[in-house]
Amino acid sequence: MSTSKQSAISAKTIRQLNAKYQDLKVSEKIEQLYQDFEEADIMLTSSFAATSAFLLRAFSWVNPRQVIFFIDTGYHFQETLEYKKLLTDLYGLNVKSIRAEKSLHEFTSKDKTWSKNPEFCCSINKVEPLDIIKGEYKVWVSGLMRWQSDHRATLDIFEDRGGMLKFYPLLNVTREEKDEFIREHELPFHPLVAKGYSSIGCSHCTVPGGDRSGRWNNSPKTECGLHL
Repeated sequence: MSTSKQSAISAKTIRQLNAKYQDLKVSEKIEQLYQDFEEADIMLTSSFAATSAFLLRAFSWVNPRQVIFFIDTGYHFQETLEYKKLLTDLYGLNVKSIRAEKSLHEFTSKDKTWSKNPEFCCSINKVEPLDIIKGEYKVWVSGLMRWQSDHRATLDIFEDRGGMLKFYPLLNVTREEKDEFIREHELPFHPLVAKGYSSIGCSHCTVPGGDRSGRWNNSPKTECGLHL
């Protein structure tokens, strides 16, 4: 078992980091991250969903060696798996898949847990697999943007999450800036975007809809639990 690298992060340090990174461009934020932290201490996750290409392209320019963890829930759309392969090949990404223990995943499949208790299903297939490796890292990088949900609108670029430092380099990117970046750099869209999906998760729990309204349809749930 690996030794945890996580330790208490002072509120003062987090305030200083937020002030330092606040006015930097996305690429500058990522470059600064590698000056402030060791590569081996940085954990980057991606769902390879609707807006994932933005963060992945930015990281591929700065550090193509960075390991990118993909949580393979076993319930992804086939289009998501194909999109993952496309971006990996196109940008030379260093992707590593992680997944739930086989017996636990099979339980959710037979039980159809997503239909009765989506929180529990997400916990088994998303949260717990990542919890196993989180202790190996100090900083967790994620591509959340404030405009995506009410919860995300409350975040800061750096936040303490149980002793781990969460880093959101895209947090201040507006919807318009995101669209302009995609056009300027000709990023490929997830195939389901053209079919009306704005946010893409597991196939059982995702329908077409604006922003995150298509996730966990007919449920007040808007987050899988990874970022709470």
